[in-house]
Amino acid sequence: MALATAAPITAMTGNLPVIIGSGSGVHAPAGFLFVMLVLIVFTVGYVAMARHITTAGAFYGFVSHGLGRVVGMASGLLAVLAYVVFEASIVGIFAYFAQQAVDAQLGLDLPWQAYALLMLAVTALLSYFDLEVASKVLGVFLVGEVLMLGLLAGAVLAHGGGPEGLQASSLDPTRAFAGVNAGVGLFFCFWSWIGFESTAMYGEESRDPKRIIPRATLLAVVALGVLYTFVAWMVLAGNGATKSLETAGSGSPLDLFLDPARQYLGGWAVTAVQWLMVTSAFACGMAFHQCASRYLYAIGREGFLHPALGRTHPRHGSPYVASFTQTGIALAVIGGFWAAGQDPYAGLYTLTAILGTLALLVVQTLCSFSVIAYFRRNHPESRHWFRTLTAPLLGGFGMLAAIVLLVVNLDTAAGAASETLFFELIPWIVAAVFLGGIALALYMRTRHPAKYEVMGRLVAENAQERTDDEAAPAHA
Repeated sequence: MALATAAPITAMTGNLPVIIGSGSGVHAPAGFLFVMLVLIVFTVGYVAMARHITTAGAFYGFVSHGLGRVVGMASGLLAVLAYVVFEASIVGIFAYFAQQAVDAQLGLDLPWQAYALLMLAVTALLSYFDLEVASKVLGVFLVGEVLMLGLLAGAVLAHGGGPEGLQASSLDPTRAFAGVNAGVGLFFCFWSWIGFESTAMYGEESRDPKRIIPRATLLAVVALGVLYTFVAWMVLAGNGATKSLETAGSGSPLDLFLDPARQYLGGWAVTAVQWLMVTSAFACGMAFHQCASRYLYAIGREGFLHPALGRTHPRHGSPYVASFTQTGIALAVIGGFWAAGQDPYAGLYTLTAILGTLALLVVQTLCSFSVIAYFRRNHPESRHWFRTLTAPLLGGFGMLAAIVLLVVNLDTAAGAASETLFFELIPWIVAAVFLGGIALALYMRTRHPAKYEVMGRLVAENAQERTDDEAAPAHA
């Protein structure tokens, strides 16, 4: 689920051309290596807390236990905002990819709105059943896209690269801050990993969250990092540095992938890449739908927003009310961009992705510092100078740096959509939601103290007070 949320082929085809053309240039692989190291450090603290706190609203529960209920509620609403708009964002790029692929392969020109509505309907249907159904569907798509990226990169490596060889210098991590705009490059590298942290949301639905969640999280970070770095390196090598820079900045940036696919694998690979871009976007959107549903569920079962959100299906165990609510919200967001005449890629995908990424980076920063605060007060047997102090501290500062990179380069990241009113409102939306969460928490503390006491505290009992040697049966 976490790997599908990151959507490797969508991350590569959507972000790598920007990283090469407007960001890190030929040092894009070094940028991916650097970000992987930052995220590994962040993950060390994140998984240390996941061993003790298991809840469907991962960040919401983590921050509530570490920094208190007030900041926890603000973080929870920011996480809800991020995952809610991420689904709408990915529906936009899915519709764009599907429109291009169907037109090119089948000669059928349908409006992008038709593909957007189709994706929303199928996602809502699959999410009605238990997580196993969704994970099997996403697993098939994930294997296909990773296999295709591996074949493409492997073919380039087998041929010794393109006209300029393998260009091993592009892997030098000391060059991660090189390029025409390293800020843009590193931000889009960070964006490529969004979704890896979703592992903790499924703790209540996994057999042994104490073991599974930490391992899955670290595996997701490292696996994505190795894949991204290798593919970026081979795409640069296959095209050559000069051609890579030219193609990334042209009107057909996807040729960065399609040209090497045609040259080293054949025409069938071009067709496969086009269709896998569609299935990858679908898998990514569906995984974000699952994330958003579980945050709505986590807040709803504590009696906030609406208690019906906290219901689970009596047979399938899915948070079906929260899931259908999320579908309605995504439909409203997409309808708003549709009514405004926005393009599904430049408008819907780009702007909502920036909004969600900014919100989630703020939450991840608070989560890092909450790890330090939590272990200062709890579980002395698990305290460690690196895992529960140094790593989360470095991770928090790394996330702060990513926020600065995003804010400083906001106009460049948005491209043509930076002229819209929605773009101007992005920082204010994030601030308003965060302050709204604080206000809600303070109101509940004053007027409804009983509900305030359970805010962010409804967790699986086996993770709440256990030590590393305990594994009591989980129950809500």
